[in-house]
Amino acid sequence: MLKFYNTLTRKKESFKPIKKDKVGMYVCGPTCYSYQHIGNLRTYIFADILRRVLNFNGYNIKEVMNVTDVGHLTSDEDTGDDKVEKAAKKEGKKAEDIVNYYWNIFKEDFKKLNISEPNIWCKATDNIKEQIDLIKTLEEKGYTYRTSDGIYFDTSKLKDYGKLARLNIKNLEEGKRIDIREKRNKTDFALWKFSEKPGVRQQEWESPWGVGFPGWHIECSAMSSKYLGEQFDIHTGGEDHIPVHHTNEIAQSECAFGKKPWVRYWLHSAFLTFEGRKISKSTGGLFTISELEEKGFGPLDFRYLCLTTNYRKKLNFGLEALESAKKSYDKLKNIINDMRSKNDSKGSIEKYKKEFLSCVNDDLNIPKGLALLWKVLRSDLGSKQKCSLVLDFDKVLGLGLDKFREETIPKEILYLVNEREKYRKENNWKKSDELRDLIKKKGYEVKDTKEGPKISKQ
Repeated sequence: MLKFYNTLTRKKESFKPIKKDKVGMYVCGPTCYSYQHIGNLRTYIFADILRRVLNFNGYNIKEVMNVTDVGHLTSDEDTGDDKVEKAAKKEGKKAEDIVNYYWNIFKEDFKKLNISEPNIWCKATDNIKEQIDLIKTLEEKGYTYRTSDGIYFDTSKLKDYGKLARLNIKNLEEGKRIDIREKRNKTDFALWKFSEKPGVRQQEWESPWGVGFPGWHIECSAMSSKYLGEQFDIHTGGEDHIPVHHTNEIAQSECAFGKKPWVRYWLHSAFLTFEGRKISKSTGGLFTISELEEKGFGPLDFRYLCLTTNYRKKLNFGLEALESAKKSYDKLKNIINDMRSKNDSKGSIEKYKKEFLSCVNDDLNIPKGLALLWKVLRSDLGSKQKCSLVLDFDKVLGLGLDKFREETIPKEILYLVNEREKYRKENNWKKSDELRDLIKKKGYEVKDTKEGPKISKQ
């Protein structure tokens, strides 16, 4: 039985989709104004694992991911600059060009990390009509009010506002430390923001309330319902979205659609930390995938590191931890490469398959599944059976174990190994040893066996 920890109920629940064998899944996507760092990317690796586990269980998935290209302000209090507009102004470019540039890099990171792209990408700017229509619905139902800077959602109209984060609204109100301006309640949030000076912003639209742009929260409600319906199965994101963004999505969606719960299962990944604190510019550890590559790490080394800790637990990042993951991943690839050259067959794989399914179906217990993979490799099964199991497990792990063989040993190293073999056959041990040393300097080792030379990464 497939079970997930549901943030909404704070307990592990058996998964039962709305439609048999079909799953609607919405993933909070990037705000494309800058590069996505590895903290962001851990969340997408988690969502990819989730999708893979659902596929592994035979479900047909419709995954939707948004691209926020307008409306995400620098403050959760509906103040500050629009992040995309700010980046466009700083770089002297069109907002659309900024978004497409960083979005394309984001998609390249997906490829590098072996993350499957969603079935549907949806940009906020392509769905302005849907957002305006949703705000109209909320207005007609009496959940909105107007201020001098926009149309706001009145959270006091909901008795259960904040249920996802289990917010203590009374304490929040008593603990006000900021000027809430014209908002009726501290927790109220913008649905539509007016342009201060129409014509100055690059991205603004006409609306029934005036020229402006949508709030960040309304985007996800409008686009998820457009593609997945007014009630769907799974919504994911990072744990930082729980108290504000996802809380506000629930409020406006359940009021507009009258569906409770609007989303059946809420799954959130924990932070990537550095020295015990969330990675940031001030605390350190804020790398991009390209920067890790410059330091000699492969993107799948980082993916392997993410697999070693449950998605709901904070993962403490450091280059030493990544180096350890890299060594384990390289060792795994070398073992599999060696097994592929063998043809021995022994033992049954069924009990291992059932055990792996049990691991990953228990709230995505990937660390336990990874440990089982190593147990299989150390077992007395034949090489054929081991390879079969490893490739089956990798449908969930996503480490690319069915593709890496040609990429693992560069052509240059293969050439040097072949040249060394020629010298060995000629008993030219001096030249042979020189090439062995050269191969070693390039990060590889050669072992001479009865079957021929075996190459492994150091």
